[in-house]
Formats: sequence, C-alpha cells, structure tokens
Amino acid sequence: MKKLFLVLFGLFSVLLAAQEGNSAYKPGEWLKFRLHYGILNASYATLHVTSNNIDGIPVYHVVGKGKTTGFASIFFKVDDTYESYFGKEDGRPYRFIRKINEGGYTKDVEINFDYKKDVAILNDKKNQKKINFDLNGNIQDIVSAFYYLRNNYDPEKLVVGESIELDMLYDDDGIFRFKLKYLGKEILNTKYGKVECLKFRPFVQSGRTFKEQESLALWVSNDLNRIPIRIKADLAVGSIKADLDGYNGLKNQFKIIME
Repeated sequence: MKKLFLVLFGLFSVLLAAQEGNSAYKPGEWLKFRLHYGILNASYATLHVTSNNIDGIPVYHVVGKGKTTGFASIFFKVDDTYESYFGKEDGRPYRFIRKINEGGYTKDVEINFDYKKDVAILNDKKNQKKINFDLNGNIQDIVSAFYYLRNNYDPEKLVVGESIELDMLYDDDGIFRFKLKYLGKEILNTKYGKVECLKFRPFVQSGRTFKEQESLALWVSNDLNRIPIRIKADLAVGSIKADLDGYNGLKNQFKIIME
C-alpha cells in the first residue's frame, strides 16, 4: 500500500468533465472519499477548492488530503497533502505542492511554473535539490488536471473505446503522457441512490503496485458537476475501492435517479 494515495490522487486529478464557457465548480466545493482496502475501511481523502492569487494572478487553490484511520493505520500510516494553484482564466498551474508520509516514506516537493521563461522549477526540499523542466505546450500537475478537464472536454463527443491523453508534470521523473479510455455509461448504486456515470479505464504501469496495465476503473457523475463517484483498482496484493462519501458547495445539482 506504499503508493496508495499517490495512485488515488493521481486518479482524482485525471477524471473527466465538461462545461464549455461555464465552470463546473466554484470556490467552496468540498469532496470526501471513503477508501476500502479489502474488508478494511482504510482511510479518507478530501479535495477542497478556495480562491487565492499568485503574483497578482487570480487562482483557484485546491488542497487534497489523505489519511489512514482506525485499524488500517496500525499496519500502514498515511498522511498526505497535495496542493495546486491554477489560473481562474486559463486553468494553467502556477504552483504544486506535495507533502507525504506513507509508512515512513516521505517527500516534500514544490513545483513553480514560470510561463515567461517556459520552465517549471521543481524544489525537492527533503533532498535539497532543484530540477528545471522545459514547458512545451499545455501542461498540468496531477491536481490541476482534474479541474482543467472538467471545463475543457465535451462528454457528448466521447467515443466508446477511444482515449484522451494529457501531459502532466508530477515529480522528478518529469513530464509524462497520461492516457484515459472511455468505456461508456453505467448506473451505480451509491449511498445517495442510483447515479448515472461515465466510466473510464486509466492506463497504468503494471508491476509492484498494479496487477496489469488495465487494473483500474473509475466512474464520474454524468451531470454538470462531473465529480468522481467510484474508483476500483486491482493491486499486486489485494484490491482497493474508493467511494464518494460526502460533498458540499457543488456549483450544480447532484443528479440522483429517482424511481
């Protein structure tokens, strides 16, 4: 479970949504997810949107937090924080922060994006080193990508079996290409009732964490909010499921199928 929260926040950051000319979210939006590892209620994760500014530029400030609770924390303690500052006008990331403690494995990283010089500067505070990455074209961090995609892709144009790709800068491994296949619509039973969702298959690297390249599945609400409803993953050891467990401050009505 060492990379559990890295995986889950990576997923939250690439979920798909669209509202051309109208933001699908607003300051105050708060999402809570309940994570299960096998039969254990392993932990909770949250995403919270507020307003801020960087060098006079109006930005959204999103804070994602994840923490193990209860019995699961005896086996593996996780305390992760992810932050992103991205422009209200263009959705471009200006600052990304990752502070994690996963069973004693720690990271303290900050990335600042300088679009005048077309460079992203990664500051690895734990190891006291800095790395520069050239910016070519559209780039997102793993948190800003979630919100960028909510405003820049039209679900009505999705074709079953086709994929969406996006460049991201996450860590000192550099810029990578993320691929997400659309699988169609599906109705899920949730704690709130039945919810129509868009289903996706992210492509991941098989190995120590995942059984195979297509071990993940995720479902996003097919309404004006496009929020994650469920994520399931087959890991190298066991499986994990994350369900939406709470929300507040949604910009649009959360659609529940009434019977």
